[in-house]
This record gives sequence, structure tokens and C-alpha cells, in this order.
Amino acid sequence: MVVTGGGSGIGRELVLNLLSKGAKVIAVDINWPALQETLKLSGVTEFDLGLFAVDITDSKAVDELVVHAVAQYGHVDAIINNAGIIQPFVDLKDLEYSTIKKVIDVNLYGTLFITKTFLPHLLSRPQGHIVNISSMGGFLPVPGQTIYGATKAAVKLLTEGLHSELQNTNVRVTVAFPGAVATNITANSGVTMKMAQNGDKAPAQSKILTPAKAAEIIVKAMENDEYQVYVGPDAKFLGIFNRISPKTAASFINKQMKKYGITSQ
Repeated sequence: MVVTGGGSGIGRELVLNLLSKGAKVIAVDINWPALQETLKLSGVTEFDLGLFAVDITDSKAVDELVVHAVAQYGHVDAIINNAGIIQPFVDLKDLEYSTIKKVIDVNLYGTLFITKTFLPHLLSRPQGHIVNISSMGGFLPVPGQTIYGATKAAVKLLTEGLHSELQNTNVRVTVAFPGAVATNITANSGVTMKMAQNGDKAPAQSKILTPAKAAEIIVKAMENDEYQVYVGPDAKFLGIFNRISPKTAASFINKQMKKYGITSQ
């Protein structure tokens, strides 16, 4: 099983969760020291947990990953496309093109390259599964995260389209929508700093999932062959709210962001 973004956050917890169930896992991340830390925390050997430092935005590197992964482990039965980044909380008019490209490359093309490249192999297996991690921001607009949201919305429809294409095959497909999860993905956004500057408190911690709990929900959804999974109470609530009244839900998120001082520059 392949997990991208396996060096930290939800990705690391997905790796640890799957290992605890007896799976052999290939952890992929651009950060080699982070992958080594995941291996150390797992307590297993590199036979059970393979580490591959790969830039998933490089299609040639992903091609090589598939070759090496299959050569080393014989086969791959599932992939979880978890790797992703957010943008700084900046309005589109002020966002640098280099940042826009990076977010699109990692979140959309990275997911696409891994999926498309592994798919022929998965189709050759008795049973395969693809899990793509979208986001609550993939169905509901978040101010200052317009490009991030666009990429995650693209991942949503990419995954749902793939599900339709593969209905009569041995490969199952699931899309996950995490809400607020206590990971370090916001490190490049300036969110923590802005909260401190504004004197605002973060949303109630009870509403924020731990990465381990988020991973548990995602793995269970894969095991149950779910079409979609909303990861966390906020994602579930806003998923319903958005279906009932998209405009009102968008306004609600905008007000919540301002309440907690998480605003675009």
C-alpha cells in the first residue's frame, strides 16, 4: 500500500494505522528526514515500511517510483493520495504565480500522477483501492484559500469521475473530506502568527481532530468501500449545510474566519 505525504500529519498516521493492521506500507514524501522519523516511530523494519523520497509533481520520478515499488514489494494493492499543501492566506489578486503553480502542482498534479501511474498495476491485481484526500475546502469556499480550494475541488471531481470509470473493474475508489485536523499543514500559511497578533483564540480544540483519529476514519472508509467520507464533525455539518444552502454556508465560513482572526491579507 502506498501513502503519499507519509512523513508527517495525517499521512504519517495513515502509515502507522495501516502497519498496526498488518499491512506492508510504502511511505512517500519529499522530506527524507521526516520519512525516517515515521520509520522510527513505527517500530518496524524497512521490509514492512518502505521509504521513498519522491517529488510527486515530477511525473518521471513517479514513473520510477512505481517501478521500484513493484520490484521491491512485488505488488501494490492500494494507494492513498494524502500529500498536499495550503497557500498563504492571501487573496487571489495578491497571490504570486509561483505560489499558485506550486499549490496546483502538489495538490492536483501530484494526485493525478500517482493515480494514473499506479492505475494499470492496480487493475492487474485481484482487488485494488484508490483513496484521494480532498478537503472541506474542496466543496466550501474559504477566504484566502481560493487556489487551494480549487485544487481540492478538482481532486473531488477527479476521484468521482474515476469511480464512475472503474465501476465494472476490481478497483474501488473513495474520496475523503477532512475538516479541521491538528497538523502542521498551516505552517506555511501564517495562521498561528495572525491569531497571536489579533489576540484571538483558535476554535474549540474538541472540534479539531487529531491526525490519528482522522487516519482511523479514512482507513475505515477504505475498508468499508465508501464513496465519500467526511472526516470530522465540522466537515459533516458543513457538508450538509452546503448542500442545503451553498451561499449561506459560504457566508457562515467567512464570518467564522473573521471571528478567529484567520483572514486573508
